[in-house]
Amino acid sequence: TTMPYSRPTNTSLPELHLTGIPGLQHLHHWISLPLCIMYLITLAGNSIILCVIKADPSLHLPMFLFLSMLAVIDLVMSTSITPKMLGIFWFRSTAVSLDACLTQMYFVHAFSVMESGVLVAMAFDRYVAICNPLRYLSILTSPVVAAIGLATLLRAVVFMSPLTFQIRRLPLCSPAVVNHSYCEHLAVLKLACGDAAFSNTYSLSVSTYMGSFDSLLIALSYVLILRAVLSLSSPQARKKAFSTCGSHLCIIALFYIPGLLSMYMERYHQELPPHIQVLLADLYLLIPPAFNPLIYGIRTKQIRDGARRMISR
Repeated sequence: TTMPYSRPTNTSLPELHLTGIPGLQHLHHWISLPLCIMYLITLAGNSIILCVIKADPSLHLPMFLFLSMLAVIDLVMSTSITPKMLGIFWFRSTAVSLDACLTQMYFVHAFSVMESGVLVAMAFDRYVAICNPLRYLSILTSPVVAAIGLATLLRAVVFMSPLTFQIRRLPLCSPAVVNHSYCEHLAVLKLACGDAAFSNTYSLSVSTYMGSFDSLLIALSYVLILRAVLSLSSPQARKKAFSTCGSHLCIIALFYIPGLLSMYMERYHQELPPHIQVLLADLYLLIPPAFNPLIYGIRTKQIRDGARRMISR
């Protein structure tokens, strides 16, 4: 039965319908398997990292506090979309109230901005650790780390609130079908009957500004780190410095490349099949939270040791 996907025309607009992955509804059960596995890895991996860091006093360092922030953001971000997505894929529960949809949109976009901010903070942390090792703990004190965390949160709230309020004020047209598997801003915006130019421009400007500003700061940190590392005399010290930065660079690539790809393809390649666009957007939100704890857990000796101590206790 294709009933849930026939476009409802008499929907009272407080309620929207998410199609899942347009054109691939017949494959939803298969697609849900890797998504479900990734979500379980996300829950397990990030919870383990948080427990290990909390349980081990030797890990109460700025680097690991930022890593804890990243783990919390990843847990919230994937939990705000995966359960509903699996509901669509498994039970065809496509209906979502407008308020729930806007709440989900707010969480997804605000936490993406926060993740980007925390990645900048982690690059700064590596810069101080490598270029100013003796003053590391006097520069990145606990209040400074807390202030950086608060600043990333506030920045996300300030930039993302107008997006959601703007859509709240726009009249939305029937049929209320969102061709997406979660309430992605541009997909919901397509339902607007009013003039959506402001929302469109605002979202593109904010995401471009965030993406370019944050990646510029990260690039700058790494240029300075590279200069410092190459001036180290012993190959041993160089290797150690590169390995502490390697995992962070993997995570940055995992976060920015698919994100920018999915955003620009959605804007400029209208001929790109909708299922490819939606799959890209889904993977962008689901892959980093699942892989971040694996990359850090496997590549960071202190976390491996902390986990071992926790297990042996």
